[in-house]
Amino acid sequence: MNEKTKYQLMKNRELLKGYQRSDVGEEATDQEQKLPGPAPLKEKTGKGGISLPKDFENLSIEGNFLDLIKGRKSRRQYGEEPLTLLELSFLLWATQGVRHMAGHKNPVTFRNVPSAGSRHPFETYLFISRVRGLKKGIYHYLPEYHKLELWEDKTDYETELTQALCGQYFAASAPAVFVWSALPYRTEWRYGQKAAKYILLDGGHVCENLYLACESIGCGTCGIGAYDQEALDELLGFASGPSGENDYECAVYAAPVGKRKENL
Repeated sequence: MNEKTKYQLMKNRELLKGYQRSDVGEEATDQEQKLPGPAPLKEKTGKGGISLPKDFENLSIEGNFLDLIKGRKSRRQYGEEPLTLLELSFLLWATQGVRHMAGHKNPVTFRNVPSAGSRHPFETYLFISRVRGLKKGIYHYLPEYHKLELWEDKTDYETELTQALCGQYFAASAPAVFVWSALPYRTEWRYGQKAAKYILLDGGHVCENLYLACESIGCGTCGIGAYDQEALDELLGFASGPSGENDYECAVYAAPVGKRKENL
C-alpha cells in the first residue's frame, strides 16, 4: 500500500468516529447560530400527482417478526409478475412515510425510520418498469402527501441505469428501482461536520426497513452501494461534482425490488 492510499484510508476512517476532544472549539452549527433551517421536504417539481393507496390491511403480510428476520437476505433475481400499486405504496410508506410533522419556524418530520435529530436527509426516486397502474418512467415520492410525481417521462432508461449501477443489469431491469438521494444540509444544519457519518447511518435504517417490508409481502430487494456517482446523478438531473450549496443533492444508495423467487 503506498502512502497516498494509506493516507486516504486513514482520512476516510475518521467518518467512523464519534465525538472527540478535537471537537471542542469547533465552529457553531447553523442551528446554534440560529439560522433558518432547511425545508424538511423537497417541493413538488415534477409532473402531476399520483395518490397512493394506504389500505395496507388488504395486503397479505407473511410471517411474524422472527420469520422476517430469519428470512431476510439480498435477492438478485425477480419474477416477471409486476408489483401492484398497493405493494409499492406500502414499501414507500415503510421506508420514508411521514407519520406527522412538528414545529413552525423550523419544522421537522417524524417518519417510519429513525434519523439523527429527526433530520431525515433523504429523497426517494423510483425507476418504474412493471408496476400495475403506473406507466414506465422515473418518479419522485412526496412523503408528506403519500403521492408520486412523474420526475421524467423516460421509458428507455435501462441501458443508462445499468451503466450508472456499474453494469448490474439485474438491478436496472427490476420492476422498480429505489434510489435514495441525500440533501446533506438538512443534517449539517444541526450537526455540522459530523453530519456525513449520521447520513450514512440513516441510510442503513432506510434500506433495512425496505428489506423487511419486502420480505413481508413476498418481494425481494438488494441494497446497492456500487454506482457511478456522476452517471446516476446526471440520470436524475442533479448538479454534477462537489458543491457547497445548501440545496446540493446527490444519490447515495439504490435498491431494486421485484417479486420474490422462492428458490433464490
